[in-house]
Amino acid sequence: MTVAPRRTALDALHRTLGATMTDFAGWDMPLRYGSERDEHVAVRTRAGLFDLSHMGEITLTGPQAGAALDHALVGNLSALKPGRARYTMICDADGGILDDLIVYRLADEDGVPTYMVVANASNAQVVLDALTERAAGFETTVRDDRENYALLAVQGPQSPGILKSLTDADLDGLKYYAGLPGTVAGVPALIARTGYTGEDGFELFVAPGDAEKLWRALTDAGTEAGLVPCGLSCRDTLRLEAGMPLYGHELTTATTPFDAGLGRVVKFDKPGDFVGRAALETAAARAETAPPRKLVGLVATGRRVPRAGYPVVAAGQVIGEVTSGAPSPTLGKPIAIAYVDAAHAAPGTEGVAVDIRGSHEPYEVVALPFYKRER
Repeated sequence: MTVAPRRTALDALHRTLGATMTDFAGWDMPLRYGSERDEHVAVRTRAGLFDLSHMGEITLTGPQAGAALDHALVGNLSALKPGRARYTMICDADGGILDDLIVYRLADEDGVPTYMVVANASNAQVVLDALTERAAGFETTVRDDRENYALLAVQGPQSPGILKSLTDADLDGLKYYAGLPGTVAGVPALIARTGYTGEDGFELFVAPGDAEKLWRALTDAGTEAGLVPCGLSCRDTLRLEAGMPLYGHELTTATTPFDAGLGRVVKFDKPGDFVGRAALETAAARAETAPPRKLVGLVATGRRVPRAGYPVVAAGQVIGEVTSGAPSPTLGKPIAIAYVDAAHAAPGTEGVAVDIRGSHEPYEVVALPFYKRER
């Protein structure tokens, strides 16, 4: 039986804007509104507005909420201060990545800690089930809050000015990976300085019933600054240029955080045991001494675009595989992220190519990210 995709609270508005819609992780989402290149450039140079309401919010509250997350995830979340956020991962017992997450420590209520875990849409149920199972025995409650939030993101160098015109929240004092409760255009929101584009910006968690009002207010406030609505297509090229991993591509259950070059998120020095610890200790040692493959950036010298799954070759031998690839509007060239044998992973390594339908197209090995904004 075919299941109809879910729709966000902004679905009708996207259609009136002429969005091209696509089924993404069981949701009907805007892929683009016009030119995905123009949307990409708008975020890099001005501002873009995204509907990210497909993401999965899960709340943990209770005296041992932090300890439960320390056990369930690879990070040290009990050390997180109220109002701060942290990028982390949830792994299986073998160290494979079930999902990458952002965890927000919300304001304590009567001294009781509360955390919001934001999972990728495709993995939200898996994460919810794992957290529920792993939190058993801890004095905490795990709550599925996916129906209680819409998520809008305004990203780009003009985003602070746009948002300032709609709120009296202290945006200047809001650090990267921090959040605070506030009101935006009269709408109660959790205002977070987070994003997935490589630019400065904000993610706004609001009640679904308030989403359209907020979208329209942001659109009006951003008109002079050149803000445009943006779809998932440009979000992917933006994160690719910024070297940010995508679950199902760079991150899978077959990879550990150390395979992906993200071992820094694993905190072995936190109190207590955590799921996957033994396997991750082995993975950490392997990554230090003899990593089989490393994640690298590839920049084309030609015009042909690589796609996920294409072989990476050198001297006629397969040495790796592309995990993500696309034309880069910022660099003006095709780019890719790939896992390659460690012997070919150093930036500047010569003789590396991508097999694109039988043709070995030359690529330059570079360090990630491809793009980093000026601070």
